[in-house]
Amino acid sequence: MPFLWGVSAAAQDPDCTNPETQIEMTGCANLAFEKADADLNAIWSIARAKVKRQDAASPGLTPSNWDLLLDAQRAWLAYRDAACSAESTKARGGTMQSQLYAICLERLTLRRSDDLRAFSSP
Repeated sequence: MPFLWGVSAAAQDPDCTNPETQIEMTGCANLAFEKADADLNAIWSIARAKVKRQDAASPGLTPSNWDLLLDAQRAWLAYRDAACSAESTKARGGTMQSQLYAICLERLTLRRSDDLRAFSSP
């Protein structure tokens, strides 16, 4: 679990119905991000298939629809990670920094999923 800086293996499966310790809260935030990331990956597959169909219907476009979408996704990932690193500095050096980072990752990932869902709709 790469986002749990300094969190023990025991905290990687926390009870998220009522987390009480910082380790549990951070673990739960990371699990929420992982769920959002799985959703993003699912909608990414749909968006990718859409642009591949568009490219097949209009061959020879430069750059291709796929290239444009892939470039946008790579730029978004760099933005998300940098933005969340910056946002987490509200607790820089503290035990809450990892939790803030994971919360930000989840929030921005959910927004990107919504964007890709809108892009992928007919």
